[in-house]
Amino acid sequence: MVERPRARRGGAQRAWLITYPLALFVVLCSIGFWITEPHWYVSWPLGLGFFGALLIAHRTGQSIVIWRSSFYVGLTELPILLALFYLPPMMVILVASGASLVHHLWSGTAATKLSFNVAKSAAGNCAAVLFITAFPPIAPDAGPRTWAILAGALLLAFFVELVSLAGVFSLVQGLSMGRDVLRAGFSSITVTGLNILIGLIFLIALDATLWSAVLLAFLIATLVSILRSYSEFFRRHKTLADVYELTQAMRDEGGRSGLPDVLLGRVRALMQSEYATLWLSPQGRHPEVLLTSRVEHKGLLDIAPTPEDVRDRAIASQAPVGVGPSFPETEDLRASLRSAKIKDVIVIPLRSGPATIGTLEVANRLGQSRSFRETDVQVMETVAAHAAVAVENSRLVDRLRYDAYHDRLTGLPNRRRVIDALAESVKVRAEDEVVAIMLFDVDGQRNVNESMGHAAGDKLLGETADRIRDIADPGALVGRIGGDEFVVTLRAPSIDATIEIATRMRERLRGPMAVGSLTLDVNTAVGVSVYPDHGSDPEALLQRAELAANAAKVLPYGVQPFHPALESRAIRRLGIAADLRHALDNDQLEVYFQPKVTLADRHVVGVECLARWVHPAHGEVAAEDFVAVAEHTGQLARLTEVVLVAGLRRCKAWAAAERPLDIAVNLSARTLLDSRFPELVRELLEEHAVDPGRVTFEISEPGMLNDIERVLPSLYRLRDLGVRLSVDDFGTGASSLAYLRQWPVHEVKIDDSFVQGMATDSGDLAIVRAVIGLSREFGLTVVAEGVESELTLELLEEMGCEIGQGYLFSRPLPWERLEAWLSAQTEPESTPTGEVRRLRAVI
Repeated sequence: MVERPRARRGGAQRAWLITYPLALFVVLCSIGFWITEPHWYVSWPLGLGFFGALLIAHRTGQSIVIWRSSFYVGLTELPILLALFYLPPMMVILVASGASLVHHLWSGTAATKLSFNVAKSAAGNCAAVLFITAFPPIAPDAGPRTWAILAGALLLAFFVELVSLAGVFSLVQGLSMGRDVLRAGFSSITVTGLNILIGLIFLIALDATLWSAVLLAFLIATLVSILRSYSEFFRRHKTLADVYELTQAMRDEGGRSGLPDVLLGRVRALMQSEYATLWLSPQGRHPEVLLTSRVEHKGLLDIAPTPEDVRDRAIASQAPVGVGPSFPETEDLRASLRSAKIKDVIVIPLRSGPATIGTLEVANRLGQSRSFRETDVQVMETVAAHAAVAVENSRLVDRLRYDAYHDRLTGLPNRRRVIDALAESVKVRAEDEVVAIMLFDVDGQRNVNESMGHAAGDKLLGETADRIRDIADPGALVGRIGGDEFVVTLRAPSIDATIEIATRMRERLRGPMAVGSLTLDVNTAVGVSVYPDHGSDPEALLQRAELAANAAKVLPYGVQPFHPALESRAIRRLGIAADLRHALDNDQLEVYFQPKVTLADRHVVGVECLARWVHPAHGEVAAEDFVAVAEHTGQLARLTEVVLVAGLRRCKAWAAAERPLDIAVNLSARTLLDSRFPELVRELLEEHAVDPGRVTFEISEPGMLNDIERVLPSLYRLRDLGVRLSVDDFGTGASSLAYLRQWPVHEVKIDDSFVQGMATDSGDLAIVRAVIGLSREFGLTVVAEGVESELTLELLEEMGCEIGQGYLFSRPLPWERLEAWLSAQTEPESTPTGEVRRLRAVI
């Protein structure tokens, strides 16, 4: 909003600095004229006639427009010129001043302004009389000498009044306004000269015969009528032109925020009012608006002169309300105007369909037409109709702009708005601070959508947004940039301080959250990037925060700052996506096998099949990298089939050599979501003639937990085929051991993080002991992966673990090297179930 300008203190009182000298000049002149002509009052009958003529002349003045300039055409010079010729000086001053006083009282002019105008008019007439007395007496006949003296006297009166008016405006409103008044006054001297000319013609006619007064009166009445018609025509034409320009200006302003500035100043000028006010009621995000343009103020004020009851009536009736002398139907509201020191007002409702969205108001009519009329109401209705459309368009554009930069579900800034804010923050960053981006990735939102519906998922996101907004620092910007991704940007002293803030926020964000009838524990992974350490481009900073958040998902503390290795890995994954498909189609992936050994008698009972890929350009690619690429590019099913087929082929070969080994293949929960997968397994088992009991599918516990309800049908169908099912990475998820009774599994595989730590960490030891004990109670086989030391082996044996797997026995090996390892490290041993390979020694 434009700052409210300060009015000049004591502006109205400054006018007396001009009024008092003018009044003193008039008094001194009057005393002088009284002394020189003591019997001036004997001409009072003629003076009374001139008084009436002057009063009529004051009331019939009109403003006309010629070539874009406005001129006030009054006929006061005519009776003044004749009065100077026929009346004594004192009577001229008295008659002219009296007519001016009555005119201004009739118009309701304020006391200060009335006093100045009367003093100005009297001073001008005194100057005219003094000019006449400075010359020899005017001849009784109206000759050229008389014409020149009277014309000079009236021109002198004109200049005295003009200089007085410019002086008072300079004192009240500044020198620039005084100069404007002088320029406008000199432009109207043509009208004054024309009036003087007409007055001299009237003087000549009256001097010739007094009967000419009848014709002159008729001529004056005709001129006044023509002048009024002409003035009304041009007024209407100018009003239409001004309304058109106003509507064009509102249309050009469009959806920008400067509509009140464009509208109010023009409406005030159009309606010749002291005030023009725009009031808009609050609607949704849009607050209440109350702005007023006032004469002599360059800016907009946040006040309104209109009494509340006048506005309330307009809103209640949804119809225009005019209060003033020309509106007798609202006489009951005149008291409110008097208390507000307003003489008249028009209030027009702004309507949008059936609703009233605000009002457009004008108050205190200025100019020669001293009060608003019914025609002004019609003009205001036209302007208000266009203003209502402009307001609605402005709000529509604002709403569209808001929607473009905010998330509809949570109301938070969206990705575009966050990037813009980051760009601004980067520009104004201080030297001793960083611009921090913390990206919160909400875990489990997709599961809520799938199990409880999108309405519940939306509620979870809304609750999460509210919680992040509440715990964020006051100066932080909170936004939502993706389905379950929220971002917080702020200024921090360093990256270490940013990580502390992120950790604290993550801990406060965790905790139960009600979604429908369920209470869920919300967990988040937080990625952190900062400017300038991690880049200068807002898009890059946000992308790197996302990379860090993805990496944070596997961390127990859940907060990960960005480092270049994350980006290199992501770029590498993206680059190998196309190559992976080519490798699968051309058998360029190799399957390695890691032995599984019984701990009690060291029998090699099986192998785990593991995919390996040596990229021609990047070298060996980590399994987690190309498996993640396969998941995101839809190639996971093909990868799983390649590994399974390779394992079945080797399993069949070992069985044919009468030294059978079981195979284990890792499955993703996403593979189990494919209802066709069990049928594929059945076909492959039949094709390779492999006993289903020789095949074990290992499913990661966290993956199984995320989609347990959807993967259970596939698990049961696989169990019915006769294959074995194993819970891989057990202990890293959030499950209870009681779930093992509900799942159709045969085996539990303890995660290597617990196995490797059990020799030194009592907590890991207790977890392994509990898993082994309860699994055996449920009749499940227990496999420990990550066996890398003799101490670990001994502890597992003591606890009754059945099978071990790890580097203590062997690394994953290609088939040829596995055959060599079996020949070198194992020896055949006969058992009731057939020949098996037994380790000679554990090295």
